[in-house]
Amino acid sequence: MSVVLSLKQISKSYGAVQALHGIDLDVRAGEVLAICGDNGAGKSTLIRIISGAQPPSGGAMALKGRAVRFRSPHDALRQGIATIYQDLALAPRLSIVENIFMGAEHVRRLLPGIRVLDKSRMRREALGYLRRLSVPIEDMRRPVERMSGGQRQAVAIARALHWNADIVIMDEPTAALGVKETALVLGLIRRLREEGRTVILISHNMSDVAALADRVAILKGGTKVIDRPIAGLDADTLAHMVMTGQDVG
Repeated sequence: MSVVLSLKQISKSYGAVQALHGIDLDVRAGEVLAICGDNGAGKSTLIRIISGAQPPSGGAMALKGRAVRFRSPHDALRQGIATIYQDLALAPRLSIVENIFMGAEHVRRLLPGIRVLDKSRMRREALGYLRRLSVPIEDMRRPVERMSGGQRQAVAIARALHWNADIVIMDEPTAALGVKETALVLGLIRRLREEGRTVILISHNMSDVAALADRVAILKGGTKVIDRPIAGLDADTLAHMVMTGQDVG
């Protein structure tokens, strides 16, 4: 698989505190890459840099072979990297369609010089996104606050599809979900991979990582200590690797 995102010697410091130490990481097109580590390992800092929320203190990033330096999360989104944080950043009282198209609404010309929202087109496209994800919701006017946790994840992913994101970063997507909702979210991630999209998965749940990921990168103390295929690893072995920072060989 070709490299779609490349990080070279990425570092980040907050005053005297060094959060990341020279991270090298290649993200390949169409893979699910899990980034794991204990609390304080540097996962969140690394994701904030990739997503455009923070600049690195040093190092360089290349997206599809072109050097990039994102000015904001919206800048990263416009260039094909969508980040879905644990809180999902949805507006709970707004409808499914309003959340999916927020900031990128379709409009149509009503009269010369007068444009209105193209609500029928947005409802139609929103329904199409959820059908692509195999989520059986028909009423696109339903408020997000009336949906389950897994369904809300689907809306957040549908928003990424609307922006045509090639890389989707998912931060602890199954945290606080029950067994049924977790299965729904894992299915959503598999469908993203089936569409050829790249998923960067940040998770403390090693069962999810073992079930989904093609590769795992483990951070410890702000340093990447392991980067290897997931094949042959189970959840217990992954947990041991995260704890010790040592590969099983």
